[in-house]
Amino acid sequence: MSSKMQWSPKSWRELPAKQQPQYADKKALDETVSAIAQLPPLVVPEEVVRLRSMLKKVYEGKMLILQGGDCAERFSDCTHKIIQAKIRILLQMSLVLIWGSRKPVVRIGRIAGQYGKPRSKPTETVNGEEMSTFKGDNVNALEATVEARTPDPKRLMEGYFRSAATLNYIRALTTGGFAGLHNAEHWELDFIKDVKLREAYEAITKRLLSSLDFLKVVGGEHKTTDNVDFFTSHEGLVLDLEEAMTRPFSNFSGVKRSKNNGTIESKKVNGEKNVEDTKKEKKEAKNNMNSYYNAGAHFLWIGNRTRQLDGAHVEYFRGILNPIGVKVGPKMDPVELVKLIKVLDPKNEPGKVTLITRMGHKNVAKCLPPLIAAVQKAELKVNWICDPCHGQTRKTKDNIKTRDFSEILLELQNTALIHLESGSRLNGVHFEMTGENVTECVGGPQELLDGDLNTHYTSACDPRLNYAQSMCMSFQLAKLLGDGL
Repeated sequence: MSSKMQWSPKSWRELPAKQQPQYADKKALDETVSAIAQLPPLVVPEEVVRLRSMLKKVYEGKMLILQGGDCAERFSDCTHKIIQAKIRILLQMSLVLIWGSRKPVVRIGRIAGQYGKPRSKPTETVNGEEMSTFKGDNVNALEATVEARTPDPKRLMEGYFRSAATLNYIRALTTGGFAGLHNAEHWELDFIKDVKLREAYEAITKRLLSSLDFLKVVGGEHKTTDNVDFFTSHEGLVLDLEEAMTRPFSNFSGVKRSKNNGTIESKKVNGEKNVEDTKKEKKEAKNNMNSYYNAGAHFLWIGNRTRQLDGAHVEYFRGILNPIGVKVGPKMDPVELVKLIKVLDPKNEPGKVTLITRMGHKNVAKCLPPLIAAVQKAELKVNWICDPCHGQTRKTKDNIKTRDFSEILLELQNTALIHLESGSRLNGVHFEMTGENVTECVGGPQELLDGDLNTHYTSACDPRLNYAQSMCMSFQLAKLLGDGL
């Protein structure tokens, strides 16, 4: 098992690695990742420690997780309009969840680095010609030619700079205030065809906005909307890139030893903090001085196709300080899951591991209870969140990938109920979604049908909930999680 090896950022190379691009020019790959390793980090350790402390509160039942974004980002998405739309929908959804659950929300975007995508098959045949499947802009191009689909290591470098630009704008939006949250017209609820449902959601929105206005008057608004914590995430897939973005914790200049007493002093990057939280973060920073973290994202996850106990991805992930997620599908064996968690988190630290279940609505009742029972028996301190999107993917008669809103909601509802019945807790959700008005998933408040999908289908991989469907889902989730609506 990989946990018996001496870990280093490159120890994964001793084990089989699935879903890796097959680069023809190894020299170009080595030169590219060596150059990336010299570039500045995209995230800093203090932010990672901050997220770890918040995810511990999630485990304690004091907060919820909202994670969402594109199936696979495109380089062309790196525009202010698209980024703003993604952040707006996640912030709006989080406010609805806060309102309904009466709990703070940890906001994590699938953004600023989600440029890779695992595929079920390495190649496909297009117009009689075999070529690599599209594996994300970090790896190859969507254009269906042999040349365009050939993995190009230079794309890793472009991905770094696109991620940096995206993250820079996210920081500006989330630390400088985001006025669109306060304007009712920016909530765009006219998409709901059911008049009674629309009126109900409009009433909720009015009450929520009234609360924000009250905070503004009394001077507390900045704590809610003007300086919010927002974290980035992506699937840790291309291990050459992840190794290049792995940095020693002690290299961070924002966490330094005091000349007087050897304590840790932290620069403030997230605005005002609770004094006790800051003390805890400093203590954790001191304990982690000789460790490594991934500087490419605050949170990374292992996909359902790359979570083998004896595989390279598990070996890499077990050594980084970042909180990590594990996609858990219907074929996951309970015994294997327990072993996997213990490899990734041998200290059993609350909030270190988040299990992201993706069963399919027809499999939840059969497959989820044994997994919950196994984790409970082993007394493992993990967070459970539900990805209700992946298990519902199907193809239409026109060979278009889609998902049904009602089936996504059904998996979410069934998952929450099973956790409740099992004496467990659903700690949050993980959606593939966008702030744009695309037509990729059927159903929902716009009552989209298969025949509507070609109207505005822009995803290069899997279908996403659009703005209307995402907002409707957040209202439904608020009802599920809280009693305030």
